[in-house]
Amino acid sequence: MKTIGFVGLGKLGLPVALAVESKGYKVCGWDESQKVREGICAKKIPYNEKGAQEALERSEIELPRIEVLVQKAELIFVAVQTPHQAKFEGIEPVTGWRQDFSYGFLESAVRQVCRELVKQNLKRTVVIISTVLPGTLRRLVFPIIEQEGATEHCRLVYNPFFIAMGTAMQDFLEPEFVLVGVNQKEPAEELKSFYRTIHRRPVYATTVENAELIKVIYNTYISTKIAFANTVMEMCHKLPNTDCDEVVEALALGTQRIISPAYMKGGMGDGGGCHPRDNIALSWLARNLDLSYDWFDSIMRARDQQTHYLAKLICNYRARYDLPIVLMGRAFKADSNIEVGSPARLLAWYLKDKEVPFEVYDPYFEDAGKVPDGQPSIYFIATKHTDWKSFKFPATSVVLDPWRYLKSEARRCDCIYVPIGGR
Repeated sequence: MKTIGFVGLGKLGLPVALAVESKGYKVCGWDESQKVREGICAKKIPYNEKGAQEALERSEIELPRIEVLVQKAELIFVAVQTPHQAKFEGIEPVTGWRQDFSYGFLESAVRQVCRELVKQNLKRTVVIISTVLPGTLRRLVFPIIEQEGATEHCRLVYNPFFIAMGTAMQDFLEPEFVLVGVNQKEPAEELKSFYRTIHRRPVYATTVENAELIKVIYNTYISTKIAFANTVMEMCHKLPNTDCDEVVEALALGTQRIISPAYMKGGMGDGGGCHPRDNIALSWLARNLDLSYDWFDSIMRARDQQTHYLAKLICNYRARYDLPIVLMGRAFKADSNIEVGSPARLLAWYLKDKEVPFEVYDPYFEDAGKVPDGQPSIYFIATKHTDWKSFKFPATSVVLDPWRYLKSEARRCDCIYVPIGGR
């Protein structure tokens, strides 16, 4: 049975490694972070990832040094981070400054693998899954392979995943499609054969540069849909007898031209470790390419202004009712304890900028604070946690809900319920 190797066992690499192991493969992995390795050895995942904790408890994943991993693994996935600065994650408003991702971790990982392949005279298919901008592998990674004399040893494939943090295992095992960027036929066929043992979803093979572009454009297209749906939400909040959910439900029926209802839901902006930062990176690329119009900047500006609008709305209700403010949630998505790129944090930034006092409550964080028992407040549903369905809001409170998430529950409590963009 094949052994599959993973260089990088963070929020992407480890869940995927566990998913691959669940299909009967032997898996070995390496991460430069001692904290990550210790967590794996202790069988403890510090973030919410559906099915991952249970899979890790059953796992027999090995953690050899990189030289042993290269020797054992017949297929090597490189899943190291390509980070952006924190200011580009979507938790602060965008500025006029733009920047590409940082590729230091990726370059170092590829160099280590290439050196070991040459040293041990091995030939392996190396699969990079880290997000990069178009042209990056040709500019930075292929030269490393040549510099290390590993051209005959390292068969490089670009295989970025379309997965979400929190459901990475499920998304890997049941994807819409698999994207493969390759310059050689042999490693492409090897990877296709591997995926046929995982699922029966289509594999789309193209050039490395096309694959680089498809990955980031996929993410930013989702951001476009969310910004559009949030525009509808704001319009419906200001127009009488309109309802955001009914408007987008009708649009979702236009499957021949509008495509699909996925992400077409007014609420908070998009978040996570991919979407905001990918938009900003593509905005940087748009400026470098001197595009006639920076579409990606517009997406981020819309996200900022829509969140600013919600902050002003909270302030208006505070002035009207003279109640304290509680933001319900700080994670980037429902039932998660990951706050990278969270629109809830961007909302908090705007309130701080206005010098408005507020509290944050989120049961998925140990330091998330506590809601004062029985104290009426203005509660803003910043993250759509399922916990809020059973949360007892104190009587005479004001509940602001940009998701229209608690419509049915609101009838059972003595609160002023405001379904933003709804009726």
